[in-house]
Amino acid sequence: MTDMKNEKPVVALTLGDPAGIGPELIARLLARPETCETANVVLVGDPWLWADGQKIAGLQVATDRVESLAAVRGRSDSSRAAFLPVDTVKPEQVQRSTSAAPGGASVLQVLDRCMDAALAGEVDAICFAPLNKQAMKMGGLAHEDELHHFAEYLGVQGYFCEFNTLDGLWTSRISSHVPLEDVPKYITRERINEAAKLMTRSLQANGVAAPRVAVAGLNPHNGEGGTCGRQEIDVIAPAVRELNEQGFPVSGPFPADTIFLKARDGQLDAIVTMYHDQGQIAIKLLGFSRGVTVQGGMPIPITTPAHGTAYDIAGQGKADVNATFNAFKIATTMGRAYRESRK
Repeated sequence: MTDMKNEKPVVALTLGDPAGIGPELIARLLARPETCETANVVLVGDPWLWADGQKIAGLQVATDRVESLAAVRGRSDSSRAAFLPVDTVKPEQVQRSTSAAPGGASVLQVLDRCMDAALAGEVDAICFAPLNKQAMKMGGLAHEDELHHFAEYLGVQGYFCEFNTLDGLWTSRISSHVPLEDVPKYITRERINEAAKLMTRSLQANGVAAPRVAVAGLNPHNGEGGTCGRQEIDVIAPAVRELNEQGFPVSGPFPADTIFLKARDGQLDAIVTMYHDQGQIAIKLLGFSRGVTVQGGMPIPITTPAHGTAYDIAGQGKADVNATFNAFKIATTMGRAYRESRK
């Protein structure tokens, strides 16, 4: 009989965009012995694409074929990954390093299959290899990005946002894939409150008992007392006070050009930024090849490496697996917490 207390979380993996480095990355990930030590792993993908990824990586990775995602949790031996073969795209439909509708449609089919399994309680987390938004939009994505697709598919009603994490530092953002001129209208007390609370809960699910969360300002030099913008005075600082009153020890706002120095020096676990590049530039400069994106606010943990499909090196066997491994580790930790919360 399976020991429910010690049962490993089921983590679903996907190969990502067929024309990018995803299949190679997953081959490198599953070739690591430690990958299956803490999770019951199932790879969902087209057999030819999985074989191609192994060939590019110069590896042969043994897996156990399963006929459904429902069969994964009951496996007697999870010392190596399960593999659920699907048929979503043909080899002749994929041109390496090129965005195309068939590849984007394939990504959507596989992700939706994994989300269906998550909704049915068959998997505890999803970790997907890099995808290409242009290809996905060509293949039927009706949203601005995959995060909004996940939210609609999973029936999310509350606040959600992307988190980026690197070496223990997490960032979220009040606005994301919107024009810079539209950013100020997203800066509201409610969104700042929700972002900071969601960040705190997510860090706790990742094993940080007392997260140290700070909020960045919007304007240069934190608005210079209102002479260079008033969002810090009128919106951001009041939101931080409200958080403190509600028992969340959030600090800020701090000038955006110095807050990451505090993080670099180990004084913070997380930063709530006001727009996309405010946090992304800093995180990617600190460690582009190690960063992870977490889809915050989803009912299940969903993670991915923070870098893209790297079309410039696809098929060359050069892809660095570190960010993918980090994304997998976070999915495993959060997946375990998610599974425990449902018992």
